[in-house]
Order: sequence, then C-alpha cells, then structure tokens
Amino acid sequence: MNPKNKLAEMPIRPLLYTMAVPLMLSLLIQSLYNIVDSIFVARLSETALTAASLVYAIQFLMIAIGVGTAVGLNALLSRKLGQKKPEEACRAATTGLFLMLGTSLVFTLVGLLFSNQIAAALTNDPELQQLCREYLSVNLVFCWGIFLQTYGQRLLQAVGDTVLSMISLIIGAVVNIILNPIMIFGLLGCPAMGIRGAAIATVIGQLIGAAAALWFNRVKNPVIHVRLKGYRFLWQDVADIYRVGLPTIVMQAIGSVMTFAVNGILLGVSSTAVAFFGIYYKLQNFLMMPVNGLGQAAIPVVGFNYGSGQSDRVKQAWKVLLPTGVVFALCGTAVFLLFPAQLLGLFSASDEMLAFGVPALRIISMTFLFAVITILCGYFASGLGNGMVNMIGGALRQLVVLVPCLWLLIRTMGIDRAWFAFWVSEVIACAYSLWATKKTAKQGEIRQNKKQGAPLNRTHPAKSHRR
Repeated sequence: MNPKNKLAEMPIRPLLYTMAVPLMLSLLIQSLYNIVDSIFVARLSETALTAASLVYAIQFLMIAIGVGTAVGLNALLSRKLGQKKPEEACRAATTGLFLMLGTSLVFTLVGLLFSNQIAAALTNDPELQQLCREYLSVNLVFCWGIFLQTYGQRLLQAVGDTVLSMISLIIGAVVNIILNPIMIFGLLGCPAMGIRGAAIATVIGQLIGAAAALWFNRVKNPVIHVRLKGYRFLWQDVADIYRVGLPTIVMQAIGSVMTFAVNGILLGVSSTAVAFFGIYYKLQNFLMMPVNGLGQAAIPVVGFNYGSGQSDRVKQAWKVLLPTGVVFALCGTAVFLLFPAQLLGLFSASDEMLAFGVPALRIISMTFLFAVITILCGYFASGLGNGMVNMIGGALRQLVVLVPCLWLLIRTMGIDRAWFAFWVSEVIACAYSLWATKKTAKQGEIRQNKKQGAPLNRTHPAKSHRR
C-alpha cells in the first residue's frame, strides 16, 4: 500500500497508531536532548543547571518557530496530496525549505550579535550571565540542524513515513548522548568544556540528525521532492503554511514566554525554585511526547481525508484520538504521583529542592488530563486547517491565566500552594478547546456538504467526548 492509499484506505485506528508510535518514539528521543543536557549539567553545579533552565526559554523559541512552520507545511502537503495535486505539494515543500533556511540565518545573526544582551536580560547575576552566554551562543549560531531536521522529518510524515523520521532523530540523539559527557567533563582526550560542551554536543547531534532526515527524503520519499528547476515562488503557499503554522508558532512560543515570565517570578523566591521549574518543564514535556506524537500523526490523517472529502474518516479519527490521549494522561499522572523524588533525583536535586519539589510535582500532575485534551483538540483543528484553536488554547493554559495566577498565589499563599495556578489555567483552556474544536468541525462539515451538494449532517467529531 503506497502512502497515498494508506492515508485514504487503511482503517483509522491502525492507521493512527502505526503512524503515531514512531512519532511518539521520535519525540521522546528528541526531548532527551534537553533532558540529557540537564542531567549532565546538574553534575557540574546547581548554578549551571539554573543557567540551562534560564536559556531553555530561548531554545524553546527556536523550536517553536521550527515546529510551527513544519506543522503548517505538513498540513498543507497532506491537503495537496489528498486533492491529488503532487506537483503543488512539491512546490510547497521547496518553499518550506527556503523558509527554514531563512529562519536559521536570522537566529545565527542574533547569536553572533546579541548573545551578551540576551544573557544580561535573563539574569543580573554575573556568574549566571557567563554560563548563559556560553550555552546560548552555541545553540543560536549553530541552529541550522534543528530547523533542517524538523523540516526533513515533516516531509516524511506528510507521506505517512514516520519510521524514517524516527530513525533520523535516533541518530541525532545517540550522537548527543555519547558526546555530552565527553565534551562536558573532558573524556577520551577531549578538553573539559563544561556547559559550553553540552551545547556543542547538542548542535552536533542536531546537524547529524538533519543530514540523515534530508538523505532519507532524497532516496526514500516517493512523492515529495524539492525541485529548484522550474520552481515558482508563490506567496499563497507561504500564506497557506502560516495560516496553520503561525498560530502554532505563537502557541509554541507562548511556552518560551511563559518560561521566561515564570523564571522571573521564581527568581524572587530562590534560584533553586528556578532550577526546579526547569526540571519540571522538561520532565512534563517528556511525558507529554506520546500525546504530541499522537496529535502530530492525526494532522496528515485528518488533513488528507478532509481534503479528499471523506468526513466519516475524519470523525473516526477524533473517536480514536481522544480516548487514547486520556490513557496517556492517566499514565503520566501516575508517574508523577508515585515517583516525584526519583524524578528529581535524576538531576541531583538538593534537599531544599526535594522539600518543595515533591509536593509541587504531585499538585501539577493532577492537571495532565485537561492539558492532554487541550493539546489534542489543537492538533485536530490544525488538521482541518484551523490553527487558532491550538494558539488560543496554548495561550490560556501557559500564559494568559497561568502567569498572573502563579504570581498572585505566590504573594498571597506562598510557593507551596502557588502550583494550584496550573489547575485554574488547565481547566479554562480545556473548556475553550473543546468548544472551539466542536465549532471548527461543524464548519468544516458544512463546507464539505456544500461542495458535495449533500444535506447537512449535524454530527461532528467533537461530540464523541460526551459519549
């Protein structure tokens, strides 16, 4: 079965799962970049770990732009293939490559010109500033790997090949994991470079992973190819990419802004609180990777079948998506509830961090179910061509409600109870996302029925959560 027929004909449940499993593994592996960095950096000192946590906000911004652009490109490619327009898909893929290269150049220039200023904005502590500068400059200047790796993976995913996408990530992650201790601590004759070594190991892994992803596309992608000969740039392709991609970028970037804002609030409590939040955020991202993998697998499935007018398969996708996500949410909650000390112990947590970190992880973990529903609603709506649900849901859960609520609770109830701010933000975001997804699905079905001249069917995927 070729990729096109697979997306059109394979039963939805096995289709989603066969596409999602490699993506889940890919994202879990990808998150290991930052997890492994933090584990090894923590062995240098808690100050070094705090610096890595502060810089993570900037790293997350790069990831946000790369992933957002790739999500928009993925959705566009899937719709073009569903509409049986492979030539237009190839043109869009070429445009996407130019967008990724241009973005990489911008971040490289920022790293060369403004690393000192960014480090100064992150903290007033001279020691922390120096460590932030060392870690940040390498990640910014050599960011090409993360953008090209993301691009290559999404081209493979658009045609249903998530296995090769996973393999490219595995290659990059293995390189990173091997190089981290060598470059940080100076093993095998390599000079000890401390936190700068962690950054160098990361970018080398990303560059090698990018090379693998691009090579797989060249030799194994049967449908989508980058074609410079006869290429015609169309602003409409850019608009179509960013109609879905820009809200996703904003949504992802909200995580960066949130991290920056929360770090600023927690610095008023202690540097240990900042280090703890950095650990939590990376652990939470790691445990949410299966959910993101499931959601990303849904984008080409929903986009292709929506583009080809197969509304029943779109509905089926929702009915598989939500219950599966709930199972993942409950598993993640159980891990955080049962093993908080062990999770923090991976990062050489001090007694002070364990004292407030263990109850904090347990409080926050009770919101995972709401977070998962919000995330999956965003991906489903993106597959239908509406990226605003993803953006607004992300803004509500990570910034608009969370940050002011956290600030208020710290000042009125103390740090121990401030983590209940996550409960407030996640519930509000979940309620909005369910409503908005229901509306998007209904509007999409109306448009399809008008095209087909069929009577309006008022059932919609989002109602399945009530059954």
